[in-house]
Amino acid sequence: METALTPPLPGGTWKLGDSTVTRFGYGAMQLAGPWVMGPPADHDGALAVLREAVGLGITHIDTSDAYGPRVTNELIREALHPYPDSLFIATKVGATRDAQGGWPTARRPEDLRRQVHENLDSLGVEALDLVNMRMGDAQGPRPDSIAEAFETLAALRQEGLIRHLGVSNVTAEQVAEARGIAPVVCVQNMYNLAHRQDDDLVDHLAADGIAYVPFFPLGGFTPLQSEALSQVANRLEATPMSVALAWLMRRSPNILLIPGTSSTAHLRENIAGAGLSLSDEDVAELDGVGRA
Repeated sequence: METALTPPLPGGTWKLGDSTVTRFGYGAMQLAGPWVMGPPADHDGALAVLREAVGLGITHIDTSDAYGPRVTNELIREALHPYPDSLFIATKVGATRDAQGGWPTARRPEDLRRQVHENLDSLGVEALDLVNMRMGDAQGPRPDSIAEAFETLAALRQEGLIRHLGVSNVTAEQVAEARGIAPVVCVQNMYNLAHRQDDDLVDHLAADGIAYVPFFPLGGFTPLQSEALSQVANRLEATPMSVALAWLMRRSPNILLIPGTSSTAHLRENIAGAGLSLSDEDVAELDGVGRA
């Protein structure tokens, strides 16, 4: 059963493969404990955020079995299973966790098959809606071939364990390489008002009907700070973070937002922020932040 906000969620919808999702989604990473390790401090609160997200009409949730590990997937399952037909859950593979909270890569075919089955098990589904192949490292994309890893996921898709494929933390060349192997429905890279390195890629993907999903849309562990951002926010009587989300929503129709939070109040604030109306003058001023 589909539900909707009144007024509706900002940005409308986008087609991910054969599924239509809300452009405003929800990223579940912050539901895990500190540094994305262990359980949340408020278990019931985490469940409430997930239920609130779906209750407000969000149909796109982003997660990974590496978050916790297993924590966010198991929370999603506890809060929302059996899942509404409208709900689209994206996950990712390519990294695991170590005892120190690090993210060592795990991209051999056997690693990827294991991670896909772990996601299937923890989410309680027979097929994953979307699996993003994450490349690079914590410092960003690296110019390695994506072929072997993506071919493994393409085979799992042929087996019926994955419905759609995406790529994450990748270069434009890796996107092209992956698209030569199997259909790619989305690219998930770091991108926000101050980090505009993917401007050309965003536009290229939009022309081809492929979604672009920014991670760290608000700056991640280093929140966005800019004099221009603060000036526009003051003029609109809004928070800088609200303006940053609204700018992303305005930037291109193929951008899907997945800001994370562990608070229902903050979730609603993010939705309201993404729905801010920016004038052409506001956008021009903000565009200068990442191009300075």
